[in-house]
Amino acid sequence: MPRATRPPLPFEVWALVAGSLAVALGYGVVAPVIPQYAQAFGVSNFAASGIVSAFALMRVAGAPIAGRVINRFGERRGYATGILIVAISTGACALVTNYPQLLILRGAGGVGSAMFSIAATALIIKLSPENARGRVASLNAAGFLLGMLLGPVLGGIVAGFGLRAPFVFYFFTLIVAASVVWLALRRSSLAGRDTRGAGESPLSLNEALRLPSYRALLTSMFTFGWSSFGVRVSVLPLFIALTFPGDPSWPAWALAAYAAGNAALIFPAGRWVDQAGRKPLLVVGVGAAALGYFLVPLAGSFTWLLIVMVFLGAGTALVNPGQQAVLADIVGPRRGGNVVASYSMAGDIGGVLGPLTAGAIADAAGFGWAFGVTGGLLALACLAWLAAPESRPRTARERTE
Repeated sequence: MPRATRPPLPFEVWALVAGSLAVALGYGVVAPVIPQYAQAFGVSNFAASGIVSAFALMRVAGAPIAGRVINRFGERRGYATGILIVAISTGACALVTNYPQLLILRGAGGVGSAMFSIAATALIIKLSPENARGRVASLNAAGFLLGMLLGPVLGGIVAGFGLRAPFVFYFFTLIVAASVVWLALRRSSLAGRDTRGAGESPLSLNEALRLPSYRALLTSMFTFGWSSFGVRVSVLPLFIALTFPGDPSWPAWALAAYAAGNAALIFPAGRWVDQAGRKPLLVVGVGAAALGYFLVPLAGSFTWLLIVMVFLGAGTALVNPGQQAVLADIVGPRRGGNVVASYSMAGDIGGVLGPLTAGAIADAAGFGWAFGVTGGLLALACLAWLAAPESRPRTARERTE
């Protein structure tokens, strides 16, 4: 689409992107110190890592509740409520005096995280112009990616003030995000479009599950939760440390190569999704990710591994805006809290099961099998997209049939 004919994006979209940037920046500051903070209370490595798992598990458990809350009270209230829960629980983490308090507060933060992330996705869907859904998705992903890249850099400075300081910093970034989105959407007619205004009931999960594109979307989300949110950040660094010993910074360089590949294509991918359709980008992107995980254990040198990681990141960049555009096509202007919650849960469940299962496979049969299983799951998701019809915005008649 020529630049001159691209539809202007609503101001509210930019506010949500700014909110994503603030949240990701704060999370990038606090995430590296969480295990160290837990260990300061004299617990084992297993208990320290359990803080991270508790947050992820409570995100999964809180998603169905979040979907119902959003359907009843709306996306804006769900966003503000969820992000305030995370802010209060995170700020309180800076004041804890023992490990159980930290565990409970991080679990509560997981519930709030599920609520505001699902609400944010629903708002992006509602606010995105139909012919710019891919571009909006890539813009939102870029804001989150930038925050996650800058967060650890800034975190090193913040952590210099003590292990409690990052939690205070994250508290304030969350308050900023909540304030920006709440004020931007307070009088928004776009965000005010709800099921009552449109004369349509909320989109039910059963209705969505009858659509082949939604079933393919859940499969794709699960496999990318397994691979990108799980195996890439847990099993891959262990593989690199054992296969290419000598420099403890190499796992970080590999993850940076992945981020570089992702950043290189994240904006073009959004345009391509709007121009060429969702299915071609999803098939190519998921297929590229599957091939990348098959190639990881075959890399004969660290240089080749970096090339594979750039390739993996580029493949993921093609998938992200396509998946969100498909979800937007399915939900449209209706409230679909449970539909969006299930979409989010699929990725979270994959992110929980992926590291555990791939780690067990690596212990029993080696890293080659662990990455092979991951690539195989992505190949199945690629087949699911091949079998699904091309996604497009549903008409009012189709949404009521």
